[in-house]
Amino acid sequence: MELKKMRDMTVPELNAELKKQKNELFNLRFQHVTGQLENPIKMRDVKKDIARIKTVIREKELQG
Repeated sequence: MELKKMRDMTVPELNAELKKQKNELFNLRFQHVTGQLENPIKMRDVKKDIARIKTVIREKELQG
C-alpha cells in the first residue's frame, strides 16, 4: 500500500487495515512453516506495510 494512500485514511480505517495485514502475516507464516509459501519476499513486504501503518497512526496521534 502506498504511503500517501495511508496518510489519507482515518485512524479507524488504518486500524482495520493493520488488523488485515497482521492476519495476512499470520497466514504467510503458517504457509512458510508448512512449506507451502511460494514467495517468501511477501512476508517482508507485509511486515514493512505493518510498520508503515503503525507509523502513520502514531503521526496522527501526535498531530492532535
